[in-house]
Amino acid sequence: MATEVGSAELQNPILEHPSIRAFRVPGYESYLDIVTAQAARAWMDEETKGWANRCLPLRIANQAGWWILNDADFEVLWTGRPEKPSIKIMFDNGQHSEFVSSMFGYGIVTWVVPYLFQTPHEVDLLVRGPANMIKDGAQPLEGLVETSWLPYPFTMNWKITRRAKWIRFRRGEPICMITPTSMANLEKFQPAIRNLTSDSALLERYQRWRLNREAAVEASPDDGTQGDPKLKQGWYIRGEDQTGKKFSDHRAKINLREFTAMDQPEIPDVRTEASPGNIDAEGGGVLTRLMRSWGLRKSER
Repeated sequence: MATEVGSAELQNPILEHPSIRAFRVPGYESYLDIVTAQAARAWMDEETKGWANRCLPLRIANQAGWWILNDADFEVLWTGRPEKPSIKIMFDNGQHSEFVSSMFGYGIVTWVVPYLFQTPHEVDLLVRGPANMIKDGAQPLEGLVETSWLPYPFTMNWKITRRAKWIRFRRGEPICMITPTSMANLEKFQPAIRNLTSDSALLERYQRWRLNREAAVEASPDDGTQGDPKLKQGWYIRGEDQTGKKFSDHRAKINLREFTAMDQPEIPDVRTEASPGNIDAEGGGVLTRLMRSWGLRKSER
Protein backbone atom coordinates (compact mmCIF):
# COMPACT_ATOMS: atom_id res chain seq x y z
CA MET A 1 0.00 0.00 0.00
CA ALA A 2 1.39 3.37 -1.00
CA THR A 3 2.08 5.85 1.77
CA GLU A 4 1.33 9.49 1.13
CA VAL A 5 4.28 11.78 1.78
CA GLY A 6 2.83 15.18 2.56
CA SER A 7 4.41 18.59 2.66
CA ALA A 8 4.76 18.35 6.45
CA GLU A 9 7.57 15.82 6.07
CA LEU A 10 9.45 18.19 3.77
CA GLN A 11 8.92 21.25 5.93
CA ASN A 12 9.16 19.83 9.46
CA PRO A 13 11.51 22.25 11.27
CA ILE A 14 12.79 19.61 13.70
CA LEU A 15 14.33 17.55 10.90
CA GLU A 16 18.12 17.76 11.01
CA HIS A 17 18.29 18.13 7.23
CA PRO A 18 15.70 19.60 4.83
CA SER A 19 14.26 17.03 2.46
CA ILE A 20 14.12 16.81 -1.30
CA ARG A 21 12.09 13.99 -2.79
CA ALA A 22 12.21 12.55 -6.30
CA PHE A 23 9.02 10.54 -6.85
CA ARG A 24 9.26 8.08 -9.73
CA VAL A 25 6.52 8.75 -12.28
CA PRO A 26 4.92 5.31 -12.83
CA GLY A 27 4.89 3.42 -16.10
CA TYR A 28 8.51 3.61 -17.28
CA GLU A 29 10.66 0.58 -18.06
CA SER A 30 13.65 2.28 -16.43
CA TYR A 31 14.62 5.54 -14.75
CA LEU A 32 17.42 8.01 -15.32
CA ASP A 33 20.13 7.83 -12.67
CA ILE A 34 20.55 10.73 -10.22
CA VAL A 35 24.03 11.17 -8.71
CA THR A 36 25.95 13.88 -6.88
CA ALA A 37 27.76 16.22 -9.26
CA GLN A 38 31.52 15.69 -9.56
CA ALA A 39 34.25 18.34 -9.35
CA ALA A 40 36.48 17.09 -12.18
CA ARG A 41 36.19 18.34 -15.76
CA ALA A 42 38.22 16.91 -18.63
CA TRP A 43 39.11 20.31 -20.08
CA MET A 44 40.30 21.52 -16.66
CA ASP A 45 42.51 18.45 -16.22
CA GLU A 46 43.83 18.07 -19.77
CA GLU A 47 43.76 21.39 -21.62
CA THR A 48 45.09 23.42 -18.68
CA LYS A 49 47.22 20.56 -17.30
CA GLY A 50 45.32 20.82 -14.05
CA TRP A 51 45.99 24.52 -13.58
CA ALA A 52 42.25 25.36 -13.75
CA ASN A 53 41.67 23.14 -10.73
CA ARG A 54 43.34 25.83 -8.61
CA CYS A 55 40.25 27.97 -9.23
CA LEU A 56 38.21 26.81 -6.25
CA PRO A 57 35.01 28.68 -7.25
CA LEU A 58 35.00 26.66 -10.49
CA ARG A 59 35.34 23.35 -8.65
CA ILE A 60 32.72 24.30 -6.06
CA ALA A 61 30.26 25.28 -8.81
CA ASN A 62 30.95 21.95 -10.51
CA GLN A 63 29.81 20.11 -7.36
CA ALA A 64 26.86 22.31 -6.39
CA GLY A 65 23.96 19.98 -7.14
CA TRP A 66 22.94 16.60 -8.46
CA TRP A 67 23.30 15.25 -11.98
CA ILE A 68 20.65 13.41 -13.97
CA LEU A 69 22.41 11.06 -16.38
CA ASN A 70 21.67 10.26 -20.00
CA ASP A 71 20.77 6.59 -20.61
CA ALA A 72 21.81 5.95 -24.22
CA ASP A 73 24.48 6.71 -26.82
CA PHE A 74 23.11 8.74 -29.73
CA GLU A 75 23.78 11.64 -32.08
CA VAL A 76 21.56 14.60 -32.87
CA LEU A 77 21.45 16.65 -36.06
CA TRP A 78 19.47 19.86 -36.60
CA THR A 79 18.76 20.87 -40.19
CA GLY A 80 18.26 24.50 -39.16
CA ARG A 81 14.51 24.67 -39.71
CA PRO A 82 12.03 25.47 -36.90
CA GLU A 83 9.81 22.39 -37.31
CA LYS A 84 10.15 19.51 -34.84
CA PRO A 85 11.05 16.94 -37.56
CA SER A 86 14.14 19.06 -38.36
CA ILE A 87 15.79 17.39 -35.34
CA LYS A 88 17.16 13.96 -36.25
CA ILE A 89 18.10 11.55 -33.43
CA MET A 90 20.25 8.53 -34.37
CA PHE A 91 20.84 5.93 -31.62
CA ASP A 92 23.81 3.59 -31.58
CA ASN A 93 23.03 0.01 -32.58
CA GLY A 94 20.72 -1.73 -30.13
CA GLN A 95 20.16 1.34 -27.96
CA HIS A 96 17.14 3.51 -27.37
CA SER A 97 15.81 6.00 -24.84
CA GLU A 98 12.18 6.59 -24.02
CA PHE A 99 13.04 9.98 -22.54
CA VAL A 100 14.60 11.99 -25.39
CA SER A 101 12.75 13.51 -28.35
CA SER A 102 12.14 16.65 -30.39
CA MET A 103 9.21 18.20 -28.53
CA PHE A 104 9.32 21.93 -29.25
CA GLY A 105 11.17 22.44 -32.54
CA TYR A 106 13.63 25.30 -33.14
CA GLY A 107 16.62 22.99 -32.74
CA ILE A 108 15.73 21.97 -29.17
CA VAL A 109 16.33 18.44 -27.89
CA THR A 110 14.16 17.50 -24.91
CA TRP A 111 14.53 14.93 -22.15
CA VAL A 112 11.42 14.07 -20.14
CA VAL A 113 12.64 13.75 -16.54
CA PRO A 114 10.76 10.73 -15.06
CA TYR A 115 10.62 12.15 -11.56
CA LEU A 116 8.27 14.48 -9.75
CA PHE A 117 10.47 16.55 -7.42
CA GLN A 118 9.13 17.95 -4.16
CA THR A 119 11.01 20.50 -2.02
CA PRO A 120 10.14 22.42 1.18
CA HIS A 121 8.09 25.61 1.20
CA GLU A 122 9.84 28.43 -0.73
CA VAL A 123 12.62 26.12 -1.91
CA ASP A 124 12.89 25.89 -5.70
CA LEU A 125 15.07 23.87 -8.09
CA LEU A 126 17.49 25.51 -10.49
CA VAL A 127 17.41 23.13 -13.47
CA ARG A 128 20.32 23.52 -15.88
CA GLY A 129 23.14 21.73 -17.62
CA PRO A 130 26.21 20.45 -15.75
CA ALA A 131 28.28 23.45 -14.59
CA ASN A 132 31.41 24.25 -16.63
CA MET A 133 30.98 21.16 -18.82
CA ILE A 134 31.30 22.37 -22.41
CA LYS A 135 29.70 20.61 -25.39
CA ASP A 136 30.53 22.03 -28.80
CA GLY A 137 27.35 22.54 -30.80
CA ALA A 138 24.81 22.28 -27.99
CA GLN A 139 23.81 24.62 -25.15
CA PRO A 140 21.75 23.48 -22.13
CA LEU A 141 18.83 25.74 -21.28
CA GLU A 142 18.14 26.76 -17.67
CA GLY A 143 14.90 26.95 -15.74
CA LEU A 144 13.91 27.85 -12.19
CA VAL A 145 11.10 25.52 -11.10
CA GLU A 146 8.73 25.97 -8.14
CA THR A 147 8.98 22.37 -6.95
CA SER A 148 7.47 23.13 -3.53
CA TRP A 149 3.97 22.78 -5.04
CA LEU A 150 4.41 21.42 -8.58
CA PRO A 151 2.32 18.21 -9.09
CA TYR A 152 3.98 17.13 -12.37
CA PRO A 153 7.52 16.64 -13.76
CA PHE A 154 9.57 19.08 -15.80
CA THR A 155 11.69 18.61 -18.92
CA MET A 156 15.38 19.25 -19.59
CA ASN A 157 16.16 20.98 -22.88
CA TRP A 158 19.31 21.55 -24.94
CA LYS A 159 19.50 24.02 -27.85
CA ILE A 160 21.52 22.80 -30.82
CA THR A 161 23.72 25.68 -31.98
CA ARG A 162 25.47 24.11 -34.99
CA ARG A 163 23.33 23.38 -37.99
CA ALA A 164 23.89 20.30 -40.15
CA LYS A 165 26.39 18.82 -37.71
CA TRP A 166 25.97 15.62 -35.72
CA ILE A 167 26.24 16.28 -31.96
CA ARG A 168 27.00 13.28 -29.75
CA PHE A 169 25.45 12.52 -26.37
CA ARG A 170 26.90 9.58 -24.46
CA ARG A 171 25.32 7.11 -22.10
CA GLY A 172 26.13 8.09 -18.51
CA GLU A 173 26.98 11.73 -19.25
CA PRO A 174 25.08 14.34 -17.24
CA ILE A 175 22.37 16.10 -19.22
CA CYS A 176 20.78 17.91 -16.28
CA MET A 177 21.94 19.44 -12.98
CA ILE A 178 19.51 20.34 -10.20
CA THR A 179 20.35 22.74 -7.37
CA PRO A 180 17.99 23.86 -4.60
CA THR A 181 17.63 27.62 -4.33
CA SER A 182 15.03 30.10 -3.15
CA MET A 183 13.41 32.88 -5.12
CA ALA A 184 11.90 34.12 -1.85
CA ASN A 185 15.36 34.53 -0.31
CA LEU A 186 16.65 36.29 -3.43
CA GLU A 187 13.91 38.87 -3.09
CA LYS A 188 14.98 39.65 0.49
CA PHE A 189 18.33 41.11 -0.56
CA GLN A 190 18.71 44.89 -0.63
CA PRO A 191 21.47 45.59 -3.19
CA ALA A 192 23.64 48.68 -2.82
CA ILE A 193 26.73 50.15 -4.52
CA ARG A 194 29.35 51.96 -2.42
CA ASN A 195 32.83 53.35 -2.99
CA LEU A 196 35.50 51.07 -1.57
CA THR A 197 37.10 54.12 0.03
CA SER A 198 34.09 54.31 2.36
CA ASP A 199 35.42 51.22 4.22
CA SER A 200 39.03 51.92 5.14
CA ALA A 201 39.71 48.49 6.66
CA LEU A 202 38.39 46.64 3.62
CA LEU A 203 40.27 49.02 1.31
CA GLU A 204 43.55 48.22 3.10
CA ARG A 205 42.99 44.47 2.77
CA TYR A 206 42.15 44.89 -0.92
CA GLN A 207 45.26 46.97 -1.64
CA ARG A 208 47.49 44.40 0.03
CA TRP A 209 45.94 41.69 -2.13
CA ARG A 210 46.17 43.79 -5.33
CA LEU A 211 49.91 44.44 -5.01
CA ASN A 212 50.65 40.76 -4.54
CA ARG A 213 48.30 39.80 -7.34
CA GLU A 214 49.88 42.20 -9.82
CA ALA A 215 53.33 40.83 -9.03
CA ALA A 216 52.11 37.26 -9.54
CA VAL A 217 50.43 38.07 -12.87
CA GLU A 218 53.50 39.96 -14.11
CA ALA A 219 55.76 37.03 -13.29
CA SER A 220 53.46 34.42 -14.88
CA PRO A 221 54.96 32.86 -18.04
CA ASP A 222 53.03 33.08 -21.30
CA ASP A 223 53.05 29.31 -21.82
CA GLY A 224 50.36 28.70 -19.17
CA THR A 225 52.69 27.06 -16.64
CA GLN A 226 52.50 27.88 -12.97
CA GLY A 227 55.52 30.17 -12.75
CA ASP A 228 57.46 31.06 -9.62
CA PRO A 229 55.98 29.12 -6.66
CA LYS A 230 57.10 31.92 -4.32
CA LEU A 231 54.47 34.17 -5.88
CA LYS A 232 51.60 31.75 -5.46
CA GLN A 233 48.77 33.21 -3.44
CA GLY A 234 46.33 30.42 -2.59
CA TRP A 235 44.56 32.52 0.03
CA TYR A 236 41.14 31.73 -1.33
CA ILE A 237 41.87 27.99 -1.47
CA ARG A 238 42.97 28.08 2.18
CA GLY A 239 40.10 30.33 3.24
CA GLU A 240 42.30 33.07 4.66
CA ASP A 241 43.26 36.67 3.96
CA GLN A 242 46.74 38.10 3.42
CA THR A 243 47.35 38.38 7.17
CA GLY A 244 46.73 34.66 7.66
CA LYS A 245 43.32 35.13 9.28
CA LYS A 246 41.14 32.10 8.57
CA PHE A 247 37.38 32.15 8.03
CA SER A 248 35.23 29.43 9.54
CA ASP A 249 32.59 29.47 6.80
CA HIS A 250 35.13 28.66 4.06
CA ARG A 251 34.55 25.48 2.03
CA ALA A 252 37.05 23.65 -0.12
CA LYS A 253 34.45 21.13 -1.34
CA ILE A 254 30.76 20.33 -1.05
CA ASN A 255 29.69 17.06 0.55
CA LEU A 256 26.25 16.30 -0.86
CA ARG A 257 24.21 13.27 0.12
CA GLU A 258 23.17 10.79 -2.54
CA PHE A 259 19.50 10.24 -3.27
CA THR A 260 18.42 7.20 -1.24
CA ALA A 261 16.01 4.74 -2.86
CA MET A 262 13.23 4.25 -0.32
CA ASP A 263 11.42 1.64 -2.41
CA GLN A 264 11.90 -0.40 -5.57
CA PRO A 265 10.76 0.96 -8.96
CA GLU A 266 7.34 -0.21 -10.08
CA ILE A 267 8.23 -1.52 -13.53
CA PRO A 268 5.17 -2.50 -15.62
CA ASP A 269 5.00 -6.13 -16.77
CA VAL A 270 3.38 -5.28 -20.08
CA ARG A 271 3.64 -1.97 -21.87
CA THR A 272 0.34 -0.66 -23.23
CA GLU A 273 -0.75 2.53 -24.89
CA ALA A 274 -2.03 3.69 -21.52
CA SER A 275 1.37 3.26 -19.85
CA PRO A 276 2.32 6.72 -18.56
CA GLY A 277 5.93 6.33 -19.57
CA ASN A 278 5.30 5.04 -23.09
CA ILE A 279 6.53 7.83 -25.36
CA ASP A 280 5.11 5.99 -28.40
CA ALA A 281 1.62 5.74 -26.94
CA GLU A 282 -1.16 7.64 -28.68
CA GLY A 283 -3.16 7.58 -25.46
CA GLY A 284 -2.20 8.51 -21.92
CA GLY A 285 1.60 8.55 -22.08
CA VAL A 286 3.54 11.10 -20.04
CA LEU A 287 5.21 12.61 -23.10
CA THR A 288 1.91 12.66 -25.01
CA ARG A 289 0.09 14.35 -22.13
CA LEU A 290 2.87 16.91 -21.72
CA MET A 291 2.77 17.71 -25.42
CA ARG A 292 -1.01 18.08 -25.34
CA SER A 293 -0.81 20.37 -22.31
CA TRP A 294 1.55 22.63 -24.28
CA GLY A 295 -0.70 22.60 -27.32
CA LEU A 296 1.44 20.16 -29.33
CA ARG A 297 0.41 17.10 -31.34
CA LYS A 298 2.28 13.80 -31.39
CA SER A 299 2.30 13.83 -35.19
CA GLU A 300 4.48 16.95 -35.00
CA ARG A 301 7.32 15.17 -33.11
